[in-house]
Amino acid sequence: MCPRCQTTIAFYDNIPILSYLWLRGRCRHCGATISLRYPVVELASGLFAVSLFAQEGLAVGEAFMLFVLVASLLVVTFIDIDHQIIPDVITYPGIVIGFLSSFVLETCTYKESLLGIVLGGGLLLLVALGYYMVTKTEGMGGGDVKLLAMIGAFLGWKAAIFTILVGSAIGTVMGIAMAIRTQGGRKLAVPFGPFLSLGALLFIFQGQKIIDWYMGLMR
Repeated sequence: MCPRCQTTIAFYDNIPILSYLWLRGRCRHCGATISLRYPVVELASGLFAVSLFAQEGLAVGEAFMLFVLVASLLVVTFIDIDHQIIPDVITYPGIVIGFLSSFVLETCTYKESLLGIVLGGGLLLLVALGYYMVTKTEGMGGGDVKLLAMIGAFLGWKAAIFTILVGSAIGTVMGIAMAIRTQGGRKLAVPFGPFLSLGALLFIFQGQKIIDWYMGLMR
């Protein structure tokens, strides 16, 4: 429905990207401006889908399940940016679906998936508990813990470690930059879900190359 007049949007006005362009970014009924976020997310979803199905070595079933994860990460990212929450209605079913898919797909084995759930959720839970013990304030929500567990369920334990390392590195840099810009200091609340999602996306598309590059540096 239109966010302003609450009128139900007809199917022909809800075609991804095309309807937005046809209506020039406005509601047909009240003329209110529709956020540019809608076509941007639609375009990103389409590009990710094409990239996954074109990725060498991925079967159709694997590409589809990875797109389920990618689509969930897109939704989580924008919800966390707006409301600083990650809904359980996304992460809990995602953990179950990711684990069950490991029995029929070759993305990761069920053992890797199970370890990804435990290690992914456990690592962030330890970080959250440690931060609370030191500062007596919550620095990370339970939604982040369940999000990383979902990522581990789909991609395995290696992806869980990769995601938290890359997400933490990017999040730290961005958090410092935002704190300096806004003068928010340590009290500035920065949603962590988008950085975890970015880390998972990097693993899906370039994870092995990044790992090989890093290991080469270590040698």
